[in-house]
Amino acid sequence: MSAPAGKRLAGHGLSVGLPPRWEGRIYRRVVAEAGARPGRLQATGWPGELSHPVLHLANFALPPGRGDFGTGAVERMGPENLFVSLLEFGPDCLGTALYAPVGIPRIRPGQFNPNGMQRRVAGQAGFQHFFTEANRPFCLYVVIGSHRQAVPLANQVNDVLEQIEVSHAG
Repeated sequence: MSAPAGKRLAGHGLSVGLPPRWEGRIYRRVVAEAGARPGRLQATGWPGELSHPVLHLANFALPPGRGDFGTGAVERMGPENLFVSLLEFGPDCLGTALYAPVGIPRIRPGQFNPNGMQRRVAGQAGFQHFFTEANRPFCLYVVIGSHRQAVPLANQVNDVLEQIEVSHAG
């Protein structure tokens, strides 16, 4: 599911108002059936995997075929760009120490770290936080295009995070 900037994007119990010039997608990976031949149905998960919702937000054009943590998108980012991924995990994660924080976090500029990236890209910095919202476990992963621009980019990220709503039904 996708929506143009200025509209509300909703699906799988997640919704977000998109700021001007932002794009967003909410999806669940297509999972291969057990015994399926590789390449059939263009599945991106592995056989037997339980797929959960993923929300991607960016202030640049999101390319098709991105990884859950933004592989394929973050490599295209310029210094003013932001990428946000909100990934839901299974109910078996509820109540664990990693997901104990409650509520979608707000990010301080000093929390972005070049070593916080899934894979380092020159100049970029990342932030990752695990939490529970509406009794659903999530990972928030954010990449900023320039570590030197952490203050204004953190403000933009927090503005969009304030627009995210999570319902109890996934």
